[in-house]
Order: sequence, then C-alpha cells, then structure tokens
Amino acid sequence: MRAAAAAIALVLAGCAGAPPVACAPGETSGEVAQLFFGRNIGDEVGVSEADFEAFLDAEVTPRFPEGLTQVPAAGRWRGGDGQVRREPSFLVVLASDGALDRRALGEVRDAYRRRFSQEAVLQLTTPVCMAF
Repeated sequence: MRAAAAAIALVLAGCAGAPPVACAPGETSGEVAQLFFGRNIGDEVGVSEADFEAFLDAEVTPRFPEGLTQVPAAGRWRGGDGQVRREPSFLVVLASDGALDRRALGEVRDAYRRRFSQEAVLQLTTPVCMAF
C-alpha cells in the first residue's frame, strides 16, 4: 500500500512542472504545449481563418513571441452534453527551451473560450528534447 502511494506521489509530482529529460548531446531539454482550438460556434463553423489569425496576433503572439506553429486539424470530441461532434479545428504548437508559462497558456485558453463561445480548449504539455 505504501509503495502504491509513493508511486502515485511521484507521478503527481511530475505533473507539477516539466521535469528535465535526458537529452542526447547537442539537444536541449524543453517543453512543448499543444493547444486545440475548435472552430464551431454552435453547430456551424463560426471561427474563420481571418478570425483565428487576429486571435493569434492579439492573444498568443504577445504572450509567446518566440514563435509558434499553426496547423489546420479535424477533431472529434464529446461535449458536456454527451454528444460526439466533428469539428474543424486549429492546432497551435508552442515550444520553449525551458518551462512554458502556465499562466499565459491559461489566459490564451480563457480568451478563446470567451471570444468564440467555446466550451473548452484542450492543452497538452510535454517535456521534450530539442535541437536546431
């Protein structure tokens, strides 16, 4: 029982921040966040590419001026009402050679939810090895 509790504590401690990863020579440890932004408002596409570009310019780039990658995506997810929906989306990838600013990530998610009437914005954050 104590061993299981210790294992759970170690796993949860790893979620508190990006632990350094063992990188190969020439690589740097860092962190990547992927943010998934749905484009539907209600049952129809309501966030145009121009709307999203304006959102990136106003909300994301000022908080993460090092750069980002934007990828069109097609998602499926189960909403709070239990219905599975297909939805065109945008995936934004942010990388840092240190820990990403969690407060800024939350501000971006909140701004998108408010601006485009979204139920959620998915964020995945992962420690990585990077090389340029």
